[in-house]
Amino acid sequence: MSSTKPLLIGVSARIYYPGSQGPLPGVFTKTLHYLEQSVAHWVLSGHAMAVMIPAVTKDSIVLRSDLDLHDYAQALDGLVLQGGNDVAPECYGEQPLHADWAGDAVRDRYEIELIDAFVQAGKPVFGVCRGLQLINVMFGGTLWQDIATQVPGSQAHRELGKYERHFHAIDIEPGSRLAQLYPGVRRATTNSIHHQGIKALAPGFVVEARCPDDGTIEAIRRDEASGNGYVAAVQWHPEFHEPGSPDTFDDSAMLQDFLAACRAVKS
Repeated sequence: MSSTKPLLIGVSARIYYPGSQGPLPGVFTKTLHYLEQSVAHWVLSGHAMAVMIPAVTKDSIVLRSDLDLHDYAQALDGLVLQGGNDVAPECYGEQPLHADWAGDAVRDRYEIELIDAFVQAGKPVFGVCRGLQLINVMFGGTLWQDIATQVPGSQAHRELGKYERHFHAIDIEPGSRLAQLYPGVRRATTNSIHHQGIKALAPGFVVEARCPDDGTIEAIRRDEASGNGYVAAVQWHPEFHEPGSPDTFDDSAMLQDFLAACRAVKS
């Protein structure tokens, strides 16, 4: 057994609010912060340990001032942002165009503070689906609140009833870091489980993949040439792709690249 200690990768919490799925007994009467098993297994597949970082909400027994997320950033080696609820339009200067698109402002505030703490600590950050959208907004970009109604002729990026079994093609941008990780791969297939997407890309970021059918941005990375550290994200869910499947994108090289960046900072 190797004597080298495994990386400790922080994972932002998904939040379940009491009553959001109707009255349920027991633990469902309380706010839940949870780590989706598939995300944990994806991190574990890179021989790293997944550590969920809890949020502090208005009904917590501790105050926001009692929790210093910088302590987590110092103790952990990197951060993965889980998917989940929409980003609140107020975060990028808009009002919800529909009640269903109001998003989760509580989680937005928590994850923005979390990203900021890890970036300040020089620790790598990787976003999944909602994570890509929040990273883009945090650094000054904007979102389409609903691709289907706001982008005429757009590809279907979500199909109710199929969830992670809905797929479409992506094109990897030549010359990008993602292209370097997948030499010879120009087009691939990924799952697609979102209805929001990037409208204006955040300053200082580059596009690494797009949907060829409508140009929707599918992967981004902060320009590392500027010395700002590792911040990258994808619109799909790598944790739902079957490892070794010839039908969908192999996310293992992407994960190993993120973990290598974490090791480099740790050393």
